[in-house]
Amino acid sequence: MLSGSVLCLPQEEEEEEDSDSDDEDWGSADSDTDSESDEDDGKYTSLASKFLKKDEDKKSTEKKRDEKAKKKHDRKAKKYEDEEDEGGEWEKVKGGAPLVKEKPKMFAKGTEINHAVVEKLNEILQARGKKGTDRAAQIELLQLLVTIAAENNLGIAMDLKIKFNIVASLYDYNPNLATYMKPEMWKKCLDSIDELLDMLFANPNIFIGENVLEESENLSNFEQPLRVRGCILTLVERMDEEFTKIMQNTDPHSQEYVDHLKDEGRVCGIIGRVQRYLQEKGTTEEICRGYLRRVLHTYYKFDYKAHQREQGPAGDSKSEQDQAENEGEDSAVLMDRLCKYIYAKDRTDRIRTCAILCHIYHHALHSRWFQARDLMLMSHLQDNIQHADPPVQILYNRTMVQLGICAFRQGLIKDAHNALLDIQSSGRAKELLGQGLLMRSLQERNQEQEKVEKRRQVPFHMHINLELLECVYLVAAMLLEIPYMAAHEFDARRRMISKQFHHQLRVGERQPLLGPPESMREHVVAASKAMKMGDWRTCHRFIINEKMNGKVWDLFPEADKVRTMLVRKIQEESLRTYLFTYSSVYDSISMEILADMFQLDLPTVHSIISKMIINEELMASLDQPTQTVVMHRTEPTALQNMALQLAEKLGNLVENNERVFDHKQGSYGGYFRDQKDGYRKSEGGYMRRGGYRQQERQANY
Repeated sequence: MLSGSVLCLPQEEEEEEDSDSDDEDWGSADSDTDSESDEDDGKYTSLASKFLKKDEDKKSTEKKRDEKAKKKHDRKAKKYEDEEDEGGEWEKVKGGAPLVKEKPKMFAKGTEINHAVVEKLNEILQARGKKGTDRAAQIELLQLLVTIAAENNLGIAMDLKIKFNIVASLYDYNPNLATYMKPEMWKKCLDSIDELLDMLFANPNIFIGENVLEESENLSNFEQPLRVRGCILTLVERMDEEFTKIMQNTDPHSQEYVDHLKDEGRVCGIIGRVQRYLQEKGTTEEICRGYLRRVLHTYYKFDYKAHQREQGPAGDSKSEQDQAENEGEDSAVLMDRLCKYIYAKDRTDRIRTCAILCHIYHHALHSRWFQARDLMLMSHLQDNIQHADPPVQILYNRTMVQLGICAFRQGLIKDAHNALLDIQSSGRAKELLGQGLLMRSLQERNQEQEKVEKRRQVPFHMHINLELLECVYLVAAMLLEIPYMAAHEFDARRRMISKQFHHQLRVGERQPLLGPPESMREHVVAASKAMKMGDWRTCHRFIINEKMNGKVWDLFPEADKVRTMLVRKIQEESLRTYLFTYSSVYDSISMEILADMFQLDLPTVHSIISKMIINEELMASLDQPTQTVVMHRTEPTALQNMALQLAEKLGNLVENNERVFDHKQGSYGGYFRDQKDGYRKSEGGYMRRGGYRQQERQANY
């Protein structure tokens, strides 16, 4: 009965049980022998001899067991291969040796390779972008196709077409916009584009373009011009975007960032080669796009070679390489040539706007203030920049900041302050310049908006130093605000020139304990207090010292010139502040004494005082023979100033009181005093003096 029950089990179920557990192998052979027991009954004469196994039985049992184990191993191997074909990237290792998969054969034997390559290429491209497509395998297949095409001499046009698709597949490898290329993929991409350009320069008879249709391509007929669908400029633009993405996603303080930055020379080289190719074969629109890419990689770099040439002739001790670089084209000449072509030929506003802003930025960076200012004023960009897209607005903000810093270096303090006012007064300079996101604004936007904002960020090597920017703004505000505050000390209606500067002054005044200044802001506040007293030496010490040099002033290309200019401005503005503050104390003061106090030459002191008298800032006259300033003593004393302020405030109170009373009673409520801007009775009713009826009558005449 036991053997009969075993026979009733189907063989498939038995195999499933065997595959589920390796430990059941020892019973497999026994079950087989039991299943065959009915057939073997006739072989044995007695029951005892039936169970006495011979050597032959042992051999057959071992053979069956080996066959069973082999079948089970094959089944498992097949199962793992099926799992790998479904898209998994893991390999199951059996018995210490990996299962080796054979590469799929590209073409069957006897296939005509010429047409089959095109068909296979189309087949690979149709799978592109579909779910479950192995993108790495696609790139390998395309590279294999290039090898097959080269072996079978299918022509350069076929190679070009496949290589265009290889670069496109490399870009598609990361389906997510936020992710950036891995280093090996990036290197492969640069190599592929270089190969493409080599082939295009070597075969000028091949026509490529996005407007070539698939049907009108000519890949093999050499009697007619070869035509390939594809655009090298689009690939290079995408490469440039990928480079920016890599720089955005790399830690700027790591060695890895420096290594990636070394690739920029190669990227610029590729852009330069594409530019040369487009000059021969491209349309005007494509040339403008190519030129803009070159401009965007040039505008923010300071040209030290050109700067050295301006300083003086190159020394004889320099190497041949340095001399060759010195003889190369100046970045100013290059920018001028590229931008002027875009101004003349471009039909899209965006490319022209970007080119103008980059040109202004480059002029400002190299201290060409008047060219930069004139170009900005002629472009009228400030009128409609709010309608531009965010990346262009970020470029505009960067340009305005660089323009302000340039004006500061030239000693044009008011122009510098006006250029930097909008960016600095917002308190969001970091965000407006595309150099990072503020924590408070992160709470206002969702995750998707945050990703979009991060993609707009400027790479670290293009950043403008925010501490330098703030210092320049605060120093410019100090040089304007302190003399103005001294001139309008008792004026209740005086306006603020810089709210941020006043905020820093208030913060400094609220400090319970005033120690030596530590931060850049504290240095500027301490210098402002010294300038208020007319003490230019202390002010100079706080603005220009070892700590401030290291943080700010040494970052300028011509640091010594900037420091000299600053000392001069501090002396001049301290003189103006001193005269505003202490003019009521003097009957007359010698200009020679003033020149000695502020270490200025006599003509400069004469010029400053003359301007103050002409602008009616200082009530005085110059006595030329004695070289003295005679005060007119028309300024009110402190007590008179306070009385004037009280009178003005009382007048404001009366006006407000009358306005409230009029609002409650109405303008027709009764008779009012006939006073300036009061009410009076007339034939047409009550009307305000100088009101609309009187104006109507005058108009009728």
